[in-house]
Amino acid sequence: MHRRSFLRLGGVAAAGTLGALTPTRAAHTPDDTFVLLRRRWREVITGDAPDQALTRAAGRYRDTMAPGRSSLWPDEPFPSYVATPRRLRTMARAHALTGDASLAEAVAEGAEHYLRRVYTAGAFPVGNWWHWEIGVPKALLDAAVLTGLENPALPAAVDHFVPANRLASYSGTSTGANRVDLCVVTLLRAMLADDHGRAELAVSALSPVFPLVSEGDGFYRDGSFIQHTYVPYQGAYGVTLLSGLATLYAVLRGSPWELTDQGVFDLVERSFAPFVRDGACMDLVRGRGVGRRPFGDHERGAEIAAAVLLLGESAPADRRARWQAMVKGWAVRSAYRPMLEHAEPPFRARLAAILDDDAIPAAPEPVGHRLLPMSARAVHRRPGWCAALSMASHRIGHYEHGNGENPRGWHTGSGMLYWWAEGHGDQYSDSFWPTVDPYRLPGTTVSTRRLPDGAGAAWGDTRTPWRWVGGATDGTYAVAGQHLSGLESTMEAFKSWFFLDDAIVCLGAGITSRDGTAVETIVDNRRTGAALTTGAGWAHIEGHGGYVVPGGQKLRTLRERREGGGVARDYVTLWLDHGVDPQAAGYAYVLLPGASQAATRAASVSVAVNTARLQAVQVPSLGLTAACFWNAGTAAGLTASAPCAVLAREHPDGTATLTVADPRCDLDELAVTWDRPMAEVLRGDAVLTGGTLRFGRLAGQEGASITVRLRFQP
Repeated sequence: MHRRSFLRLGGVAAAGTLGALTPTRAAHTPDDTFVLLRRRWREVITGDAPDQALTRAAGRYRDTMAPGRSSLWPDEPFPSYVATPRRLRTMARAHALTGDASLAEAVAEGAEHYLRRVYTAGAFPVGNWWHWEIGVPKALLDAAVLTGLENPALPAAVDHFVPANRLASYSGTSTGANRVDLCVVTLLRAMLADDHGRAELAVSALSPVFPLVSEGDGFYRDGSFIQHTYVPYQGAYGVTLLSGLATLYAVLRGSPWELTDQGVFDLVERSFAPFVRDGACMDLVRGRGVGRRPFGDHERGAEIAAAVLLLGESAPADRRARWQAMVKGWAVRSAYRPMLEHAEPPFRARLAAILDDDAIPAAPEPVGHRLLPMSARAVHRRPGWCAALSMASHRIGHYEHGNGENPRGWHTGSGMLYWWAEGHGDQYSDSFWPTVDPYRLPGTTVSTRRLPDGAGAAWGDTRTPWRWVGGATDGTYAVAGQHLSGLESTMEAFKSWFFLDDAIVCLGAGITSRDGTAVETIVDNRRTGAALTTGAGWAHIEGHGGYVVPGGQKLRTLRERREGGGVARDYVTLWLDHGVDPQAAGYAYVLLPGASQAATRAASVSVAVNTARLQAVQVPSLGLTAACFWNAGTAAGLTASAPCAVLAREHPDGTATLTVADPRCDLDELAVTWDRPMAEVLRGDAVLTGGTLRFGRLAGQEGASITVRLRFQP
């Protein structure tokens, strides 16, 4: 009898040493509940639309599979924790769509071989724990559920590496996205044996994922998501978490274990959508995975979109409609890597359905500002352009490296300012990370001291000692600030950004270093071959935007072609040189995304003060005054009793708004005086006494902004 037929008909699998056979489990009457779950799993994971690319890949894997002593495929020597299980899963998914029995036979033979030699009960889990507890079992169990594989070596191995008590404590590597993955593995394991107890465990163990946290891994009330304790991670671990939850909500719907927690629905617009632009997920929440491959940001954006549409099937109708419009907008604008063209099944079917439905509008890019102080991140959106800011603090690392990934991301938390003008959505997508100068990331202030690959502790613990990192926003405009310490450097600086309608004003002060090397502020580093024009106090990159550098500062420029990762890209770099071991140096410049050369030359900036104690700007055309108070003091008509951020706006109707925040999260009370005729507080949590606004309980606000609306005296 042919070997594959033997495995298919006899249901016999091998376990332990080579040649030992273990009979299949005793026949039993299928549990209708699990019959439903397995059918739901297939519908959610594979859909029902044919997929030629998947079928071709599965056929190629089937035809080239050649079990040997040290591999299942000649090009993937064992242990092959990633490729081999994924190939088995690909064949299983193609079988589920086509019914091709030869693919199921190949999965059975391949799984038996892999379970004998690599993933076997009793083996010692060498290397990364994730492969043994999540990556390998998730792929193999998926394949088993889709093909009906009954090989007792698989549940035995899963029980060995992922015992039930693995979910007993919400700590260590069993938090956030990892916890969701472990619950998915446990549910799949339950499906193999119609095990009600394991299914109950898989669902109950999700409960610690939903509540908001104020430290460590999880979701914060400002929308931040942290994994590995110190790393903002919506664009990697967060995607995994959202995808896993969306899958579980869909599969378990109508079962005894149906998920009912509504908190997950808030996450879509609060935590994920702010970091997706035109279908791409911004790199400042992608951790160490930013440089894995070109257009990885678009791949992650598509994964978020897929999870949002799937989760929408379990959400209330109004949310579902809003999410469909949002995803449709992302897809319509994803010109650099068309979302539908690269979508995987069954996301492709869901996406095609909303794209073809004229009743679903394509939501435009939103406008406004989102400041997430608990993860030291900010996103500013205006018509035609978008910017995002990445900082480090006493709770958020400069960068994360680990498993050999992202070894030169040293300065991504030193105030890196990403920005996208119309027509440049691929600015950081197309091989930016392997080719950019890692010492000259846009927006950063850095010591040029050379650093080794992987400088600082692994897994994100590259924090600074400073607490003043954050800012204030009224939802439209914002001021953000960072008390910065360089990574493995003596450099210190005070950096502020003022986010306006058509510009970002960037200030730096108190720049001091004793490294024996130069310190630079990188005004920008654009991946472009476009023409650069410069003049006295300004510069312009054709098709991108302009820069204004007041006060006689010397703007240095460089055009170069840089190589890395087997490719080469053109760059235009603009920077300010603060010299070797500067003492109390500073800078000021204005970024004008999308501006013409004429508009750049005509632009001006009014910097009220720029010191290590205070940084403030005034914009009369907007009626706006904003300041970072590094210490108590007075600036531009505003006086603050303690370190804080303040944003004040006068409105034509005789009212005003004043927004404050306590980035250090340690103020019991804050008093702010404004040299305007304030008469009364119309709305908001503050008391006006003798021309002074008094705010209480700021320490418990986790750096969040508090806005009050005021009426001026006539």
